[in-house]
Amino acid sequence: MEKIVEQGLLYDFYGELLTERQRKIYEDVVYNDLSLAEIAKENGISRQGVHDLVRRCDYSLKEYEDKLHLVERFLNMKSKVSSLEKIADDTTVTREELVLKVKALSRQILEEM
Repeated sequence: MEKIVEQGLLYDFYGELLTERQRKIYEDVVYNDLSLAEIAKENGISRQGVHDLVRRCDYSLKEYEDKLHLVERFLNMKSKVSSLEKIADDTTVTREELVLKVKALSRQILEEM
């Protein structure tokens, strides 16, 4: 997974666990694509300070994911829903096969919840 996409997903799920200051600086880096120098000037800290803060935030967000697996579960669920859509669009299967496949995927989704 691309780093910026991973950072965005982790932040979406766990960002509220960061401090307000961490959230603001992390958003400026990840979402607003500001340079470390711009963020440092705006916040009255060094570029190295911004860099260190972002690295600590990345580490914290990954630690939350390692313990809770919310992003992993979300991506698995998204994949299974996509499979359901493909099954529904498949005109080569009989109604009975369609029902069996949908039930099997539905069971898998429910088990993961």
